[in-house]
Amino acid sequence: MDMIKKQEQSNQRTNKQFNESTKMTFQEQILQGIPNVLPNPKPYEPEINHAPKRKEILSDEEKKLALKNALRYFKPEHHATLIPEFKEELESYGRIYMYRLRPDYKMYARPISEYPGKCEQAKAIMLMIQNNLDYAVAQHPHELITYGGNGAVFQNWAQYLLTMKYLAEMTEEQTLVMYSGHPMGLFPSHKEAPRVVVTNGMVIPNYSKPDDWEKMNALGVSQYGQMTAGSYMYIGPQGIVHGTTITVLNGFRKIKKNPKGGLFVTSGLGGMSGAQPKAGNIAGCVTVCAEVNPKITHIRHSQGWINEVIENIDELVPRVKKALDNKETVSIAYLGNVVDVWERFDQENLHIDLGSDQTSLHNPWAGGYYPIGYTFEESNDLMANNPDKFKEEVQKTLRRHAAAINKHTAKGTYFFDYGNAFLLESSRAGADVMNEHPTLGREFKYPSYVQDIMGPMCFDYGFGPFRWVCASGNPDDLAKTDKIACDVLEEMMKNSPEEIQQQMADNIQWIKGAQENKLVVGSQARILYADAEGRIKIAAAFNQAIARGEIGYVILGRDHHDVSGTDSPYRETSNIYDGSRFTADMAIHNVIGDSFRGATWVSIHNGGGVGWGEVINGGFGMVLDGTKEASRRLESMLFWDVNNGISRRSWARNEGAIFAIKRAMETQPLLKVTIPNIVDEDLL
Repeated sequence: MDMIKKQEQSNQRTNKQFNESTKMTFQEQILQGIPNVLPNPKPYEPEINHAPKRKEILSDEEKKLALKNALRYFKPEHHATLIPEFKEELESYGRIYMYRLRPDYKMYARPISEYPGKCEQAKAIMLMIQNNLDYAVAQHPHELITYGGNGAVFQNWAQYLLTMKYLAEMTEEQTLVMYSGHPMGLFPSHKEAPRVVVTNGMVIPNYSKPDDWEKMNALGVSQYGQMTAGSYMYIGPQGIVHGTTITVLNGFRKIKKNPKGGLFVTSGLGGMSGAQPKAGNIAGCVTVCAEVNPKITHIRHSQGWINEVIENIDELVPRVKKALDNKETVSIAYLGNVVDVWERFDQENLHIDLGSDQTSLHNPWAGGYYPIGYTFEESNDLMANNPDKFKEEVQKTLRRHAAAINKHTAKGTYFFDYGNAFLLESSRAGADVMNEHPTLGREFKYPSYVQDIMGPMCFDYGFGPFRWVCASGNPDDLAKTDKIACDVLEEMMKNSPEEIQQQMADNIQWIKGAQENKLVVGSQARILYADAEGRIKIAAAFNQAIARGEIGYVILGRDHHDVSGTDSPYRETSNIYDGSRFTADMAIHNVIGDSFRGATWVSIHNGGGVGWGEVINGGFGMVLDGTKEASRRLESMLFWDVNNGISRRSWARNEGAIFAIKRAMETQPLLKVTIPNIVDEDLL
């Protein structure tokens, strides 16, 4: 009885301490880090879009190791309480997320002034981290996954709490080192060094297969950072909207057809954040986007990213025909499997102008793609409890999917791979997607959108997804930056060469329509495609406006899906034909070069968009504060960040890149790049 009484007294003390802790301000909670008194367990919230259960992959010994690894964050007196709880999470979800530690405060990008800290740069990074986990932004917020099915900011909530505490304590003479979501610690550095250096999934190449990720992630020792999730630079669907808009516009140009009255068919609303329907609307066509997850479909509809939701294929067909006849600009989500759409539209002889697949096929066995013939719930059950059967059904579906696409392309449909590993995984499934007469880099029947559109039109000329976030959180600041960027681009266009006139015009049109298209989800952020000159001039204009007190701090960044940051043989560097597309020197050099030229933080990832083991992804963030130092940093770093990639693309003999790097050398006498000599094909 004495023991029971003592336990009751201990519980009372714990509850009292916890109740007192809940009265803490937001700043106090951040500074607390991992609390000394464990918060009460949190109930599982079924209304939240949760990650599917991960496959059973750990041995009994490895499960004990996963527990020991997780308990490293906690004092020994808490271990007895946490062991059964973490064991239950591991069994139920395949991961230890530490739900108990999830903060009670609302997760969103607060104005920078609301964060505690000794360093404004660190506060800016805290803002970006919270934006990635905002419920309006994140795909699976409670599992700390931002997008793509497995693009994680952290592996567990202890890592989040500890990271935020470190950032709040950081000075300008320290650098925070991040190992796949784990904050290794604050290390002495200097003011000009990056404040944070992030790595995700940097495992030995021979241990970089999908099951290696499953095991290492379950053990809590590595994670998949996607592109901009694990590097704190995601700005919601807007980034993907812009890339898809540019692709759709140029896809219609390629087939010499006006988007009005045209049909674009694709799939995937979860991992792609609902971007494709919005992009189709901006382009002006009819968009049909299939999605199997009812929860995320209705979320995207309620957010305004989709105009209509149709659950019955018999209703979908007449609705699409009517939309095409009336030349409507409308986006329709079909709640079901996209294979049904391709097959039924073929039977109905309904012509598809543009087609792609934008599911998260980089993650095919863990929720990135769903098999036909099963409900969403049945698929998730199969995925967790019979993964071999699930894989078999996915591959069977991919073969049907490809066969249906082939029927449409025979009738004139322009199909492109979005770089999400659709063609790659279809080929591994034995689908009919291989080129009858393959050449190096053109092994597949269909091009990637980078090969046909983004590469030769944008990346080779240095145009890529430049983005910024207004740290004040004030929409007025965003409107001012939009105008500044537009004014800069319009002035530049007056003297820009013919080769980049279309890119300039498209992006001026984009930025002018940015406000009315209501693209902001989460932080006050914007994206547009700009070359090195454009990025530097826009950033310099922002910095001057900050110095004049017209706007608050601005955080610069980019998607890693860019000119220089990513080596990806089936997407970003798929238009590299000199045999070097499987090398990753560019991405590594990009991050190293950014780090000593002034980036506020840098990141390098295994994985991003096309899958673990398939790509190396590098990125950066930079805080503009109106100072002369910021002015110097932005010019140095942004010039390198773009021209590093142009030089590699030029060396691969890409015509546009040769033009662009020669132009860059004319503007900067310190730039000396090795230019390739072209061989007369008739001599070979």
